[in-house]
This record gives sequence, structure tokens and C-alpha cells, in this order.
Amino acid sequence: MAGTWWHSSAVTHVLMALFAMGSWISVNSLWVELPVIVKVLPEGWNLPAYLSVLIALGNLGPIAVTVTHHCAPGRLNERLVIHGIQALAVATSGALAVFWSHTASVGDRQHSLAFLLLSFLLALVCCTSNVTFLPFTYSYPPQYIRTFFIGQGLSALFPCVAALAQGIGKMECTESVNGTAGHAVYQPESFPAQSFFWFLCAMLCVSALAFLALVRRQEASSSWQPRDEPVAAVDEAEAGSAAASAGKGPGPGETGDGEETHPLHNGGPLVTDERPAMEEQLAAHTFWTPRNVYLLALLAVSNALTNGVLPSVQSYSCLPYGTMTFHLSVVLGNIANPLACFVAMFVLFRSSTCLGVMSLAGGVFAAYLMALAALSPCPPLLGHPAGVGLVVTSWIVFTGLFSYLKVAIGTLLHEAGHSALLWCGISIQAGSLVGALSMFPLVSVYHVFSSARECVDNCS
Repeated sequence: MAGTWWHSSAVTHVLMALFAMGSWISVNSLWVELPVIVKVLPEGWNLPAYLSVLIALGNLGPIAVTVTHHCAPGRLNERLVIHGIQALAVATSGALAVFWSHTASVGDRQHSLAFLLLSFLLALVCCTSNVTFLPFTYSYPPQYIRTFFIGQGLSALFPCVAALAQGIGKMECTESVNGTAGHAVYQPESFPAQSFFWFLCAMLCVSALAFLALVRRQEASSSWQPRDEPVAAVDEAEAGSAAASAGKGPGPGETGDGEETHPLHNGGPLVTDERPAMEEQLAAHTFWTPRNVYLLALLAVSNALTNGVLPSVQSYSCLPYGTMTFHLSVVLGNIANPLACFVAMFVLFRSSTCLGVMSLAGGVFAAYLMALAALSPCPPLLGHPAGVGLVVTSWIVFTGLFSYLKVAIGTLLHEAGHSALLWCGISIQAGSLVGALSMFPLVSVYHVFSSARECVDNCS
């Protein structure tokens, strides 16, 4: 009986979600904790731009994995790579909890070298996870990739819950004395950043244990057989699905009831370890259709905005309205991520037109947030509740729309095969890289955006 429940699909879904949680929880935790650490670290408001570039430099990991796949197809042991980066993440997060506030002199300025170096290592882990964790899901039926993206959403939700418990954003302004300006007095948080980073370390341990359990279940099971169906292009999969919905028969991997019935790959090496190079070349030829290229481009652009461009200026778009506005935008925006992924479990748009319209709608909110950052420290509706409501709502809708878009495209690419998921991860990382590198000189070199001083009238 115990073996039955342990190998049930419900347990697999839970383990997959917890495993995926470890993919981006490190970077998400750094963003959520920014309102606390920007008060301590010498980079101040420029810290988001530094962080975006460090995340972009983390693409060295995906580049190494991609080159290995190209030069030695089928030779990369993805399980060992995943175990390795998970161990690095646990060790780095533990070091971050101890050394995050240490600074060192570089030239005539103080810099948080320990925090920046450890953040780079965590970014390296997160970026590499997109080209290792995602291809690993190909050994499971298609519905599990949606669970995987829900798990990635949890990587944003859990740090947000911890931030709410921490009580970030409590600030009071002292009254002016003899004509001098008042200054901000921040109320202490319920627990320090050090405890928050220890929480991050614990969550990464949970993710590593979940992956270990998935591997053990695969090795122990002999009843499930490897997937052996040929790789199909997204267009073919969608055509089969459309035919099924029109009453012409089930789509690929479905029964007449519409349920996905791909056998779970358990036991033996992963699909990537045993697929011949000739089959991978055939899959590449069938994959590069105009629709799939469009999906990858859409994915790259959306991730350039969500992982590079907008995070670099989030402080400038929110902090003029107050620290609490910044806190709410970060927390509620990240909560919108798993909620959008959960909606995709039940309602999944496959139309290229629908996905394009959704990206345009998200782009409108992105443009509004960029305009607020450009107008800092005197954005529209400053001092009015409507201004706060608009900026917080914009961050929520912007994050939710592009999170849903990522799940939808990831699901379609899963149907195109293992190599498609590899290119899915590459597109995510390439977009993030371009977005971050394009914003860093504007924010930190040319200082295009202006910060607001707290507790004073910046617009008089």
C-alpha cells in the first residue's frame, strides 16, 4: 500500500513542484529582500541594476551546457549536473546568510563584494537550471511541465510570504527642526536579512531532496517504460489536438477522453542519454518551423522585460510613491506568478494570435512602468492613492500576463521534444541577458533615472 501511494501521480506532482521551486527561488529571494538590503549595502538604489547584470552573467552556465550538447550530443549527464548545481546553491545560500553585509574598498568606494559574488553564484545556478531542469521534465508526461511552472511560481511565492512575515517597508519621517528637512527612520523588521537567507537555504535543501526522490523513484520503478515516440513539431501537436476537439479523434498522447497518457519515463538513463544523434538531428529539422521560431522570439522578448529591463528600474518606478509601494509591488507581483501558472493548468491558450495579444497587453503595462521610472522622482499622481494603486496593479498584471505566456509557450514546446525544451531555456536566458545588459549602462553609467529623497518634497 505504501508503495502505491508513493508512486501515485499526486506525489509526482508535489515532488515536481518542489523540485522546480529551487530553480529560481534564489534570485526571487534576492529581489524580494531588496527593500531591506538596499538600506545597508553601499550600492543603494543602483543595486537592482547590479543584480540584473549578475543574473545576466549567470548565462555562462547555460552557454556551457549548450556547447556540450552541441559538441557531444547525448553525452551530458543532466542528473549529475542538476545534483551539482543544487549542492552549489545550498552552500552559496548558507554563505550568503553569514557574509551578505560584508563590504570591501574598491578604489575610493565601498562595495558589497561578498553579496555580489554570492549573488552571481546563485544567478549561475538559476540560469543553468533553465537548460537542465526543463529538459529533465521531458521524461514525464506533458501535464507535469505545467506543474513544473507552478513550482517555479512557488519560487516567487514562498519568499514573498517570508517577506510579509518579516514586515518590510515600515518607515516614519521625523519632523523638521529649525527649518532642516526631516529624515527617514525605518522600523526594525520582525527578523533580519540573515534569517531570511537561512530560510532560502532551507528551501533549496527541500528542492534538492525532492529531485533526489524523483530520481530514486525512477530508478526503483520497473513498471513504467521510457517514452519512445518520435519528436513532433509544435504545429503537428496542435493540429492533432485541434482534430481531437473537432471530433476527428484523439490528439497526440491523448485517449478518446482527452487525457494525456504518455507513459512516465522511469528507470534507466534519461531520454537525453539514450537518444541517438541521428534522431536529434531529425528533431532539429522538424522543430525549426516559422511558428516555433515565433514562440521562441516571443519567449525571449517577454523574459527580456520580466528578468532584465523592468527589474532594473523597479525601485525608480515605485519608491517615489513610498517604501510600502515598493514592497507591495515586489511581493504582490511575485504572488501573481504562481497564480497565473495555476490558471494555465486549466485554461491554456494555444493560438499564436492569443499569445501575441497577451504579450502586447503586457507590453502596455511595461511601457507605463518604464514611463514612471523615467519621470522619477516626480511621476504622475504622486501623493494620491490612485498613483499607488496604478503602479502596484501594473506590476501585478505585467508579471501575471508574462508568467502565463511562459507557461503556455513551455507547454507547446514540450510537445516538440527534448531539444525544444533546451531551446526554450536558451531563449529565456538570451532574452534575460539582452534585457539586463541594455539597462545597466542607462541606470549605473549614464544615470538616466533619478532617485527620490525620502521625507522631503522632491517636486517643489
